[in-house]
Amino acid sequence: MHTTALQETSTFEAANSAPVLSLNGISKSFPGVRALNDVALSLYPGQVTALIGENGAGKSTLVKIMTGIYQPDAGEIVIGDDAVSLPTAHAAFGHGITAIHQETVLFDELSVAENIFLGHAPRNRFGLIDWKQMRANAREVLDTMGAGHIDAEARLRDLGIANKHLVAVARAMSIDARIVIMDEPTASLSAKEIEELFQLIEFLKSDGKAILFISHKFEEIYRIADRYTVFRDGEMVGEGRLAGTSQSEIVKLMVGRAVDHIFPKRTPDIGEPVLRIDGLSHPTEFDAISFELRRGEILGFYGLVGAGRSEVMQAIAGLTRTSAGTMRLEDAPLEPKSAADAIRSGIVYVPEERGRQGVVIGLPIFQNVSLPSLSRTSKSGILRLAEEFALARQYTERLDLRAASLSQDVGTLSGGNQQKVVIAKWLATRPRVIILDEPTKGIDIGSKAAVHGFMAELVAEGLSVIMVSSELPEIIGMSDRIAVMREGRMVEIFDNKDLHPETLVRAAAGIAA
Repeated sequence: MHTTALQETSTFEAANSAPVLSLNGISKSFPGVRALNDVALSLYPGQVTALIGENGAGKSTLVKIMTGIYQPDAGEIVIGDDAVSLPTAHAAFGHGITAIHQETVLFDELSVAENIFLGHAPRNRFGLIDWKQMRANAREVLDTMGAGHIDAEARLRDLGIANKHLVAVARAMSIDARIVIMDEPTASLSAKEIEELFQLIEFLKSDGKAILFISHKFEEIYRIADRYTVFRDGEMVGEGRLAGTSQSEIVKLMVGRAVDHIFPKRTPDIGEPVLRIDGLSHPTEFDAISFELRRGEILGFYGLVGAGRSEVMQAIAGLTRTSAGTMRLEDAPLEPKSAADAIRSGIVYVPEERGRQGVVIGLPIFQNVSLPSLSRTSKSGILRLAEEFALARQYTERLDLRAASLSQDVGTLSGGNQQKVVIAKWLATRPRVIILDEPTKGIDIGSKAAVHGFMAELVAEGLSVIMVSSELPEIIGMSDRIAVMREGRMVEIFDNKDLHPETLVRAAAGIAA
């Protein structure tokens, strides 16, 4: 009873205390994209605040501002009673801000103790690292947080993901961090490991830490969070205490905007199935995926982070090998051993990461477009420059590419125009199926409209399109049917007739209607 009273007193004090950190009027823009617009966020000692929003809502940008990686264009960061600037990650660290990411940002070749005290190791009287004291301090921190099973002298690379997370938390404890950011920390953990992490979060709360918890999983948010803040399209649209706030209210805040009028009006002329996927499985990424794609159809794929959508598309495109299942393209078996096999069969994949996977920086536009189609622009092994230019011009003009000339380095283009080059490159191969993975991610509204308009043209000409998108307006505005994935499995395929955004979010998050 005495312990319960203490816990209630602590909760009461936390609920009525001033925030440890406040962000006020924070804005951040990138070329062609407004990532954050006048947002606010407050974190309180001994409490978990859940930051909720769709992919692209601005959550990651905010975390990078809080950790000194990005600088805001406007707004104020207040820690305690003082306005501060965080010009570097080191400065944020110095103010007691630390982040634990989905992929732990630690050093595999260093020991656990070295990772915990990197940058603030104890020193002896000669100014050298006191290795014995550092190992002792590391063991003390690990014991204090209930992670004494981790050997302070072990190499980090020999630990599992869950224990790496514990080392990241130990690092936060070692600097007496006041603010701990957890960005999708459970994405790669088992159910047992997640429960252990939640126990650790309770320990951090009891130690007075202010915690920002970012997750798409509503069961986790309601299990661990005290407060919520919802972002939508780079703006803060709601905040409050989670107790007494229903999941439906949160979902409405996430998706509450119009999704029509900005997408091309289409009258679909959908034909017979072109691509059949049956029981497609991967050892670790997805399981028992089955669907049909029809001629002249845009089939949307929606899901939250870690749902496995991109991984399925990469398997269809021959980039990864599957462990079970069959694929048929126009009634012929499809068994691509490589991306080249898939391209020859008539399937092309436009990846999400256009900068790393889509374009070749340093090459001009025309060579990027003609690269997969060299057999059409060469004779006897000799490239025909005029035919390369003609091919590039044919497809970039259709996409309304904005560039000084086709000889311009693709790396100097805006994100939206780079995306047009990537799409032009694969359309030049004359595919039967085109897979677009987040086709308008990070591009301006004008370029989005051009891409959407061109997608409408493609299906009108009989091409079949699979579109992976995390943007609800896009997925509803462009798709004829929408497949929803959750944790590597197909949940349901919806006909897009009077389909409400909340229906998709509920299916993707596993929330009962």
